[in-house]
Amino acid sequence: MAARCGADLIVVRPEDLDEIPRTEANKLGVISSADDVPADVTRIEPNPRPGAGSRAAVALVVIGSPAEQELAIEVAQDYGTLVVDCKDWRIIPLENLVAACQRTRTRLLATVSGPEDGALALGILEKGVDGVLLQSRDPGAVEATGSLVRRGASVIPLEQVEVVSVAPAGMGDRACIDTCSLLEKGEGLLVGSKADGLVLVHAETVETQYVKSRPFRVNAGAVHSYVLDRDNRTRYISDLRAGDSALVVKANGSTRVVTIGRVKIETRPLAIVELKRGNRNLNLVLQDAETIRLVRADGEPVSIKELKKGDRVLAYLGGQARHFGMAIEEKLIER
Repeated sequence: MAARCGADLIVVRPEDLDEIPRTEANKLGVISSADDVPADVTRIEPNPRPGAGSRAAVALVVIGSPAEQELAIEVAQDYGTLVVDCKDWRIIPLENLVAACQRTRTRLLATVSGPEDGALALGILEKGVDGVLLQSRDPGAVEATGSLVRRGASVIPLEQVEVVSVAPAGMGDRACIDTCSLLEKGEGLLVGSKADGLVLVHAETVETQYVKSRPFRVNAGAVHSYVLDRDNRTRYISDLRAGDSALVVKANGSTRVVTIGRVKIETRPLAIVELKRGNRNLNLVLQDAETIRLVRADGEPVSIKELKKGDRVLAYLGGQARHFGMAIEEKLIER
């Protein structure tokens, strides 16, 4: 299961080494102080001493006291990879170690018991740990944690699409998605009326003489709309709730996962933006207001009130139908 989920290393007991075949998909490691570990197996030193390691070596430090935290920080100066097992207070020791390992360029891994612990560790001090060592017999936890780790490096292939028209669409309910993070210029959510074509809607980071910025917010569109979430799934905006995740996408396609703090649905005048790319047509329905912005290829936000026919903005053309938000291969027509 761990190999199928993309694990870079599978740590086993030394006595089990001969039972497991060596393959590229099964890179093995053992926690052992012995020097007779096979050359094709990664040895993780459980009793590291400051000054005794090398940049090619891996150390494991169990942290249950301030003294053990200090040992881990010292060891990070010598070892190329440091695995820490925080027994009690997880957050503060990991914050200190993330900071220390940034200075020494040491790769930091944290032991976790499941995807919830993994999410916390990967988000410490924004940068997070470099990886996790999962201790679990639950196949579901293995799969969910593997997905969590792979997600951190996801990049969405954005393309330029051409504006066909912007027209009033009457009154309707639209949703502001307020996140628990501050978004930056060039960031937003991928939203649309068709699951195979989602447009990057910019966060409210722009301040004007009439409106203050709300950099935590994306005025994301009408409640029927799809919004892209992690693992390349779509969700209906109307289904989102406080505590859910949101996939923030930057103009260069890089992504990060944030937490939703509030979804605010109100009745407002709406506008429909029609776009195309070749023979592909897509659209989205947004609040009809100057503060609603899409994103140009250079990351600059542009108000929908300023859009003209022929202008180009960024979108994700997935090219697949969706079933309960998951991409599938089947005939689907959305108009």
